[in-house]
Amino acid sequence: MPGRTRIRLVEAADAAPIAAHRARDVELFRRWEPAGPPALLTAEGQAERIDRLLAGHRAGTVWPGVVLADGEVVGQVTVGGVLPQPHLRRGSLGYWIAGTAQNRGHAGRAVGLALRVMAEELGLHRVEASTNLENLPSQRVLRRNGFSPYGVAHSAILLDGRWQDSLLWERILGD
Repeated sequence: MPGRTRIRLVEAADAAPIAAHRARDVELFRRWEPAGPPALLTAEGQAERIDRLLAGHRAGTVWPGVVLADGEVVGQVTVGGVLPQPHLRRGSLGYWIAGTAQNRGHAGRAVGLALRVMAEELGLHRVEASTNLENLPSQRVLRRNGFSPYGVAHSAILLDGRWQDSLLWERILGD
């Protein structure tokens, strides 16, 4: 039985476990995520990143969360680009799960919990996400959480040294 999945706002103490996962999983994520500065593979670099994310949270532009399985950090879920204006009310969802915790349903449950945060806490109406065209596991997570694909952004992201297309996803959260 998979461990219980929760999400919560990221904290300074999460820097070390996030850095450990990211350092171990560099090759695993190379196909799906842009290369970051080497400092992000250290607790110090992640602490600085977390400080910036929490500043964005205080400004109302981001909701940076961690994914927990049985109380241990196993990934992140982030709502970025938050536009809370009454005529927009949308955000963009991103997430990752550590290699040691994948294929246990954590991503799907974390996305479902993040949708609840977006609707109930942030008051958002629309959520967007994107995946690499070949990232079928992430596409399944989004589909299972009610997202629909709506287009392709050509040459949208530099991954592993080449520009690649992204599949764009959307979900309406309700009024």
